[in-house]
Amino acid sequence: MIKFGKRTVGDGYPIFVTFEVGPTHDGVITAKQLVDHAADAGADAVKFQILDPDRLIADKKQLFTYQVLVDSETGKQETVSEPLYDIMCRRALSESEWLEVKKHADSRGIAFFATIGFPEEVDMMERFSCDSIKIASADITHFPLIRAAARTGMCVQIDTGNSTLGEVEAAVEVIRKEGNENIIIHHCPTDYPAKLTGINLNIVRTLKEMFEFPIAFSDHSPGADMDIAAVALGANLVEKTITLDRTTRSVEHIMSLEPPEMASFVQLMRDLPVAFGNRRRLMGDAELEKSMSMRRSIFTKRGIAVGEMITEDMLDYRRPGYGIPPSELAKVLGKICTKPIGGGEMVRIVDIDV
Repeated sequence: MIKFGKRTVGDGYPIFVTFEVGPTHDGVITAKQLVDHAADAGADAVKFQILDPDRLIADKKQLFTYQVLVDSETGKQETVSEPLYDIMCRRALSESEWLEVKKHADSRGIAFFATIGFPEEVDMMERFSCDSIKIASADITHFPLIRAAARTGMCVQIDTGNSTLGEVEAAVEVIRKEGNENIIIHHCPTDYPAKLTGINLNIVRTLKEMFEFPIAFSDHSPGADMDIAAVALGANLVEKTITLDRTTRSVEHIMSLEPPEMASFVQLMRDLPVAFGNRRRLMGDAELEKSMSMRRSIFTKRGIAVGEMITEDMLDYRRPGYGIPPSELAKVLGKICTKPIGGGEMVRIVDIDV
C-alpha cells in the first residue's frame, strides 16, 4: 500500500477512482466543470495532462486518426484525422490557468494531479503541492524525467502501455534509487478506444506478482466491464476518462463517461471489493442463522414409544436444521428411545439412549 495524500491505495483498501480529464477539456471553464462532476460523483482524484505543444511536437502537420461518436442512440461513428499539434493545443493551459483549476479541485475536496512531459512541469507540480505525478507510457525510458519526478517525494504513477516488463522494472528501479517508494504502476492499453484484443487484462495479475506496489488500470474502453474485470484481477486503482458529451468531435470522448454515469461508476468500484469478500468462507451470525433455517434435521414419521429401537423407516428429514443433521444419522439408528417422541417431531439426543 502507498499513501496518496490523505488516502491509502493498496490491497484491503477501497478502490481508488481517478477520473481522467486531460484529453476531454478544452480550457479552464470545461476543466472546472469536469472537476465538479468528478467531485459530485465521489471520485478520489482528477488527472490532467500538462504539456507544451510547441516544445513537444516537432512536426506540426503530423496527423492523428481517431474515432468520434456521431449519434449516441444509433452508435454511429466516424473516423477523423487532424494534426496532433491541434489536438494538443486544445488541452494546453498556462501555469496560472492550471493553478486556477488546481485550487478549484482543492475547494471541492478532490485530488489534482497530472501527466507531465518536461522537468519544468515537475517543478510546477511541486509548486502546486500536488500529492502525485504521472509519467506517460511513451516516457517509460525517459530516465531523466522519471528521476526528476521521483526526487519530489510525490507518489509517482507510471503508465506502461507498449512497454516490455523489463522496461517497467528499470523505470521502477530508477524511482526507488531516489529513495521514493510511493509508486503506482498502471496497466494502460494504448488504443483510443482500446480493442478487446489489445486490452490484455491478465497483465494486471502479472504486475501484481512482480511488484510490491499498487497496480492500476487506465481504461480506454467504453462502459465499466473492463474496469470490473481489472479490479477482479487485483487492480487497486482505476483511471477512467470523463466528458461533458461523448459526441464531442475530439479524441477520447467516444469511450468516456458522461455526467449521469459517473456516480454509479464510482459506487460500482466501491462495491466490488465488498462483494468479493474473503477467500476463506467466513459466515456472520445472520448467515449462519439463515443457513440453519434452510437445512434439515432428523424428524419422526410416526410416534416412537419408550423402549423402541429406532430404525430408518421411522425417520424423515425436514427443515429447520437446529436438530440432529442427516449427516449424523449413525448417532440415531439402532438406539433405544428413552422418552416418547410424537409423530412429526424433531429427534433430540436427550430422547435416545446414546
